[in-house]
This record gives sequence, C-alpha cells and structure tokens, in this order.
Amino acid sequence: MERQVPQPESAHGELTEDELFELLANRRRRHILQTLIYRDERIDIGALSQSIAASEDDLAFDEVSSSDRKRVYTALQQSHLPKMDNAGVLEFDRDRGTVKPTPALKNVEIYMDIVHGRKIPWNDYYLGLTALVTVVLAGSLLDIVPFSLLPAAAWSGLVVITLGGFALAHRYYAHRNHLRIRTSSPDVELEYDELREQ
Repeated sequence: MERQVPQPESAHGELTEDELFELLANRRRRHILQTLIYRDERIDIGALSQSIAASEDDLAFDEVSSSDRKRVYTALQQSHLPKMDNAGVLEFDRDRGTVKPTPALKNVEIYMDIVHGRKIPWNDYYLGLTALVTVVLAGSLLDIVPFSLLPAAAWSGLVVITLGGFALAHRYYAHRNHLRIRTSSPDVELEYDELREQ
C-alpha cells in the first residue's frame, strides 16, 4: 500500500512531486525555503541576497561585496522568486522587495520531514500506538492474562508515559527536521535582526 504524502498547493493547483523536487533542486531556493521556515515572517530580498552570497562565498554577512549581493539579488528577482511564487510556497512582492511564507510552505515542511526523516509518517506511528493502547487497556479491564497481572492503574500510568514519550519524540523531530534548519548557522538570524533595527 502506497502512503499518501501531503503536497503543497501551487497557484494553479496542487504541486506534483516533480515540481517540488525541481524547486528543491537549486541551492538558492533551498536557502530561501529554509530561511522562510525558520523566520516565518516577511523578509527583505536584499538581506536574503546578502545571506545567500555570504553562504555561497563562505564569508561573514557583512563581508559580502555589493557586486556579489547584486548578482544574487538579480537572480532571485528574475528567476527564483517568481518561480517559487508561482508554485505557491511564498508570496513575492516585487514592489516592496520582500517575500513571505504562505500556508503551503508548511506542507513542504511536512513533505520534507517524510522524505528526509523517516520511512513512516507520524500519523502512522500514532495509529499504531492507539491500537496498542486499546489492546492493553481492554486486556487489563477484561482481566485477560498477561494484562491481568498488573492493576489497571499501572497500565494507565504506562500508557500516559508512552504517549508522553511519543509526543516528546515528535516534538524533537519536528524541531530538528525543518529542512535541517535548526542546524544552520545562527548568524543569519542575527544579521536579519540587525538589519531590521537600522
């Protein structure tokens, strides 16, 4: 049985897997997606261009030359951002020189969590856990061996601990697997904050 994976919707309907992989095939577009997922707010294209140029040239944010920044800015404005806007994963405001995430970006996150993370999506883990809990509690309440060996309160405590463990694991993986955002350099965030204060 093939598993259904949620897909982001483009401006003209649902994104196909090929369209999604085409978006993710380019390093600059992945950088944009990662930044938007991490920041979850409107971002200035100039700062985004400088951040990408710094990453590509392995420089500090403030060491990027204006020509390198402009080179990236032009490519983003003419190619990458219109393509991503058309796909529906971000809103590109050419007049304001900004981009912001759309609700469809969350589906890209979910999709990447499944593709990069685990072979089984979290909803399947929870369905299996629900079935297991049902068997354990029913066996305990009906005094079926081996469930009758422990009191119902002990089984209930075990169920609560198991559910808590799954919830913590889910939270950890969701945090870690935002397109591997949480492991990226923190100076991107600091530099954006500094630019906003100016």
